[in-house]
Amino acid sequence: MTAYQNGDEDALERIYTLLKQPIYSFIFRCTRDEQLSIDIVQDTFVKLQRYKHHYNPKHGKLKSYLFQTAYRLMITKLNRRKKWRSLLPFLAPLQQSEELPHSDRMTIREAVARLPDIQRAVVLLFYYHDMPQEEIAQILGIPIGTVKSRLHAAIKKLKKELEGGYNESGSL
Repeated sequence: MTAYQNGDEDALERIYTLLKQPIYSFIFRCTRDEQLSIDIVQDTFVKLQRYKHHYNPKHGKLKSYLFQTAYRLMITKLNRRKKWRSLLPFLAPLQQSEELPHSDRMTIREAVARLPDIQRAVVLLFYYHDMPQEEIAQILGIPIGTVKSRLHAAIKKLKKELEGGYNESGSL
């Protein structure tokens, strides 16, 4: 890792080759979700790449650091899914066996597309790209409080618009 921190880009590839499978296996055993596990492995290494100077070998092994990073990312994504399902159950990412009919997916996409640009951007970055609010604020160049208020307003609008067609069985 020290070589990578000192500018050896090939070192990251060696680290990735060595640790991607064990991290994937760990996350997959926790979630039983193949795509989520793949995403978390990728996000773990993107985070390592972005914050390579945050790793300090005095605090533990690189493998432990990456497993901890992957675990935290997994918890964050799973908590977002729970929150997403509680706010708008029909918009939550579905398991492969729970695929929404094409017409329902189109209805949801259209509702998101009708949001004002400033709200749509926040919804897409937060829910579809799993970005933390702090990162969204940085990307959009707005205060975090503005991100929170736009997200709240967008969810309220989506709920109002989509609940009209949402019935007790959980489908549109």
